[in-house]
Amino acid sequence: MKKTKYLIPGITFVLSFCCALYVTMQVFPKNQNPFVASSAKGKTVLTEKFLDGDIIFQTSESPQCEAVRIATNSKFSHCGIIYKINGDLFVFEAVQPVKLTALNDWIAHGRDKSYVVKRLKNASEVLNENTLQKMKDYSQQFMGKEYDAFFEWTDTRVYCSELIWKIYKNGANIELSKLQHLKDFNLTDQRVQKILKERYGDNIPLDEEAVSPSNLVDSDLLVTVIDTY
Repeated sequence: MKKTKYLIPGITFVLSFCCALYVTMQVFPKNQNPFVASSAKGKTVLTEKFLDGDIIFQTSESPQCEAVRIATNSKFSHCGIIYKINGDLFVFEAVQPVKLTALNDWIAHGRDKSYVVKRLKNASEVLNENTLQKMKDYSQQFMGKEYDAFFEWTDTRVYCSELIWKIYKNGANIELSKLQHLKDFNLTDQRVQKILKERYGDNIPLDEEAVSPSNLVDSDLLVTVIDTY
């Protein structure tokens, strides 16, 4: 009888503890930071189709994206950086607002679902676990920020290619390309002029530093690993 007397409260305590632990795990998940990588250790495997830190490009559909393609003489108008987080693939991108997007969803947003993936030539040496985490840590400051439709070289708002350039520069100490100025792009086309007029009126900041998706895709530091065009 004495054993039975203590057995039932003991079972009740264990069940209560397990329930409390489950609720706690749901309310306070282990990884609240979306940029914290999986706890799995080891080197990045180069044979994988997509790797942490890859840069992905696509052709987006909008008047502004058309103007970007014309001004930069390129088919690419949008880009993002691929992050592998807890086994899942995301694209960190500057849209409205800056956010992480599931890779498959990101691909579906592009024209004909076509995309190109570029990778740092010496990624296996440079993009180690620590460097990738620095890049992700630096990325956090942009999460939720507004898209920069005025293409200003500030951290208040940010556009897609600027975001990637700054992540590599400040997270990995790599300048993927030289910065240009707005006046260096092809601004003569009427479609480009229309967008510029809407954005700036008569005060176009021609000397503003800028970087475009075409600057990144043409970088000598990168190599093409996937091309579905």
